[in-house]
Amino acid sequence: MDVAEFRFSVSLSALKLIFMLLFGLTPVEGQFHVVGSLQAIVAAPGDDVILPCHVEPKFNVARLTLEWSRPDRRPDPNDRLSRVEYVHLYRDAREVPDMKIPSYIGRTALFTDGLREGNISLRITNVTQEDEGRYRCFIPKLKSQTKSSIVHLIVAETMTTETPLHPETLQTPEPMDEFHSKVAGRWFTESKHRKTELEKGPPI
Repeated sequence: MDVAEFRFSVSLSALKLIFMLLFGLTPVEGQFHVVGSLQAIVAAPGDDVILPCHVEPKFNVARLTLEWSRPDRRPDPNDRLSRVEYVHLYRDAREVPDMKIPSYIGRTALFTDGLREGNISLRITNVTQEDEGRYRCFIPKLKSQTKSSIVHLIVAETMTTETPLHPETLQTPEPMDEFHSKVAGRWFTESKHRKTELEKGPPI
């Protein structure tokens, strides 16, 4: 093999390596999925809650439009001035409050530091009975066939819980964390008012 053939062989190998790095390690269209919670999120009036939603595999969504809406609430077809309103709308790297449902103003927030990891979970403070229902997290420009997921929020005034006499561990949660602790082999969600047993572990 002369010098020219050797250089050509090295160049070809380098191109193959670059191709593998670009297309073998980077997820292609259709591999991303928007994933919410399989279980309903349960809270009492006055609680702060987190509606979990994220992209799998991890993907930076900080530059994308992110929508949280109530799919059961639609514009009045008889009102020409009626428009779609959002629980939370994130566009151009900031919240857009102009199209927000009035009752959610000042009560919702994304975890902006987590957007680079694909975390689009929504925090809602001081929930009320009117907040109960289905929530849709949606990424319109995500290159995927699964661009949205539904999270169900239940707001209950009184709840029956099972609390063992001798808990294995009971930690005081941080205010901004999803509050989970394992007690006597069962998972509970911590809130300001109660613990709610989750049958299959903590929400995603």
